[in-house]
Amino acid sequence: MLTETTHPDPSSLTHQTQSFAPPSDFAETANAKDPDIYRKAAEDPEAFWADWARRLDWITPFKTVLEWNPPHAKWFLGGKLNVSVNCVDRHLASRGNKPALVFEGEPGDVRTLTYSQLSVEVNKFANVLKSLGVGKGDRVSLYLPMTPEAVIAMLACTRIGAVHSVIFGGFSAESLQERTNDSGAKIILTADGYWRRGHVVPLKATTDEALKDGCPLVEKVIVLKRLGDNLSSLHMEPGRDLWWHELTENASMECEPEVMDSEDPLFILHTSGSTGKPKGILHTTAGYLTGAMATSKLVFDLKDSDLYWCTADIGWVTGHSYVVYGPLSNGATVFLYEGSPDWSVSPDFSTKGEIAVSKENEEGNLTSPGSQNRSRLWEMIARHKITILYTAPTLIRACMKWGDDHPAGHDLGSLRLLGSVGEPINPEAWLWYHKHIGGGHCPIVDTWWQTETGAIMIAPLPGLVTTKPGSATKPFPGIAADVVDEKGESLPAGQKGILVIRKPWPSMLRTLWGNDERYRQVYWSKFSGIEGGESLYFPGDGAVKDEDGNFWLLGRIDDIMLVAGHNLSTMELESALVEHYAVAEAAVIGKTHDIKGQAPVAFVIIREQFAPKIGDIEAIHALSAELKEHVSKKLGAICRPDDVILTADLPKTRSGKIMRRLLRDIAEGRIIGDTTTLADPAIVAGLKDKYAGEES
Repeated sequence: MLTETTHPDPSSLTHQTQSFAPPSDFAETANAKDPDIYRKAAEDPEAFWADWARRLDWITPFKTVLEWNPPHAKWFLGGKLNVSVNCVDRHLASRGNKPALVFEGEPGDVRTLTYSQLSVEVNKFANVLKSLGVGKGDRVSLYLPMTPEAVIAMLACTRIGAVHSVIFGGFSAESLQERTNDSGAKIILTADGYWRRGHVVPLKATTDEALKDGCPLVEKVIVLKRLGDNLSSLHMEPGRDLWWHELTENASMECEPEVMDSEDPLFILHTSGSTGKPKGILHTTAGYLTGAMATSKLVFDLKDSDLYWCTADIGWVTGHSYVVYGPLSNGATVFLYEGSPDWSVSPDFSTKGEIAVSKENEEGNLTSPGSQNRSRLWEMIARHKITILYTAPTLIRACMKWGDDHPAGHDLGSLRLLGSVGEPINPEAWLWYHKHIGGGHCPIVDTWWQTETGAIMIAPLPGLVTTKPGSATKPFPGIAADVVDEKGESLPAGQKGILVIRKPWPSMLRTLWGNDERYRQVYWSKFSGIEGGESLYFPGDGAVKDEDGNFWLLGRIDDIMLVAGHNLSTMELESALVEHYAVAEAAVIGKTHDIKGQAPVAFVIIREQFAPKIGDIEAIHALSAELKEHVSKKLGAICRPDDVILTADLPKTRSGKIMRRLLRDIAEGRIIGDTTTLADPAIVAGLKDKYAGEES
């Protein structure tokens, strides 16, 4: 529960003194340069969204903009269209020879697909799916690496009206099985494997494991050959498993697009649920595409000359909205990368279209020659001349930890815009990003949104809005965001509260797949007991507005601690810790305390050059004490962590999000919960032992 408390100290988040106006040369040519856009959209949001929807190609124009029966919205009723037409076909006349996708694999192979070539591949694969009995409304599971075929598969599904369910390629067999069964998919699209840090992630073997344990509705498995012919352990089940390249070889290059209603299902994407069972978020066709297109155009200021790189995997909503549908609906050129940003092949291997020589090691696993290279990210930006980079604070902080010399060794002058996504970015990381990656001249768009919202909800328009490090700034035009108390009443500047969205928006989720009651309960019941409360969307995040109307996201409400009657944001403490010269990354949770109710516990990664030697207990304790005092001075004594645990790593999902639930389990001494989505489950066991040792 949140109470009306102000920040504990003027140096906390909303009192950041630094601000950055849009560079004048950027503002002059920005896609959004009329400040009146906010007023007009607020006065008539339906007209604003209808204007953007009309920029799509419609088979039959819509008649009604919005039908709102809380908590269910229908947008652009009466309209008919096709997503693949809007992302591919309509660009062919003017952009047919323009690159749509530029791909680089971890072993160094590079491929480019123009819009004309993408059109051919989408049509061919759509015909493949149709030949296997997939039609409008059928569900298809995609368990694929970040190759062009992943984008092709998504667009092919939209062309024939199939509903895709993309499952992150790092998920386990159990996760694949659970999500495939929940959606009722009849086809799984996968690959023999893909490269990450010089090793193969065996997607096909994991798929086989999921099917062995039970996916009764799956009829066929289509397998992309990513690894070549030298993986001896691959199993192909006769009659069930089919090779992608064999199916597409003679497929027709023309597939008539399915006529889709504006509210026909587009995709299901599962996200974590508080009960442990993933929630199947359902997005529909026209509203979602309108939101993705509009936000991509204005927030990223997309131009025809841009080479745009969103580092997210397509297994996450960021990959859906800002790798595929948003950029391609605008005719942009999208960069794709397969592997780890800190790994490279040896310099004598090809980067011109051929996979580097590979071999099987003694355990029978395929490996690629290479080594750690913490400059790989910056090498690719310099070599391909990337102009827009949209990435996560987790990666930014990792790059900070690795050192300034890595980006400094490469020409990043092609960059003109930077973005942040996934979690609130702390001011220290924001400033490092601005200085060392943007060269002090690139606007930064810090974005807040969710799988459920479908598109960006709060972010600066880079040619209009003055930014502040750590703030997502203003709601996107047409989005009615607010910060309220437990009674749903708006709070004044400086008071922490609950983030809500007061009006429907086109890209909002329509329901949870197969569970509308859970949809109502999770997102719309928080304020149901008050007048008008059934229309308040509850995203589960805390926020505070400053005197300028900027929004500062405080993380999940369950990440807001109640310490001796004071609401403390874990993000505020994390930001204070990362401002310390020795800290690379921090995660703070609230631990149950007999007197205070909760007490802050900080898990901290130290920059390599400042890390105490292993076993030097005195130095470890001294640094822990210094960090406690640093937070106390920065935010006030009430914010002083009870425990500071120095660690080499933190438990993170494969998408890079810190699993604070597991950190709470460790601090509370509880049995550790589900770790199937972690990048490295062993980290949890090590932290548990370390914390127990620190307490004893």
